[in-house]
Amino acid sequence: MLENYYTVKPNGSEEVIIQKSRFIGYVRRCETEEEAHSFIQEIKKKHNDANHNCSAYMIGEHDLIQKANDDGEPSGTAGVPMLEVLKRKGLKDTAVVVTRYFGGTKLGAGGLIRAYSGTVSQAIEKTGIVRRQLMKSMHVSVAYHLLGKVENEVRNSSYTLETINYMENVELIIYVESGQEEAFESWITNLTSNQAQLTRGDSSYVEFDVKPSEGA
Repeated sequence: MLENYYTVKPNGSEEVIIQKSRFIGYVRRCETEEEAHSFIQEIKKKHNDANHNCSAYMIGEHDLIQKANDDGEPSGTAGVPMLEVLKRKGLKDTAVVVTRYFGGTKLGAGGLIRAYSGTVSQAIEKTGIVRRQLMKSMHVSVAYHLLGKVENEVRNSSYTLETINYMENVELIIYVESGQEEAFESWITNLTSNQAQLTRGDSSYVEFDVKPSEGA
């Protein structure tokens, strides 16, 4: 499993008007090729009256599944430029469809490339990008008088506080980046003067929003 990677939020869309043509960009997170095919067919059915429903997707831990489809546009002017946006942004498990309603003005090859790639970029920006970080859940049990101190320190650290369970003692479930478990355990032990009970939980991906200025 990758320690971290970038992908899109579950789904989104954006519409752009270029030379009277409507370009509607759809974005969806797809973890399998079957999901990508289903998404593309869904958009094609929704816009079965459109001139074109061009698509691209990149799926898999090592981006082994990559497809692009011009759907009737001149070869290389739609699907491939759309796929290149996904590559440039470093997005995994992402599928995009751009629906075009022709407005009467031909854009030429260069214009089409800019239109399709630009629509995808804007649709992705509107949808949002996330960084998925592999984290280990650490279960920390402390007496109630230590809760305030531990919670405050965790919230001001690089660790992620997920849940607080109020039981006989207080249990805090804290996400720690994979590989940082021992450092975290030492930190908590020192913070609580060895008064915390620690248990390691499961590993899972935790999502963090990526600001547009940060890029993917």
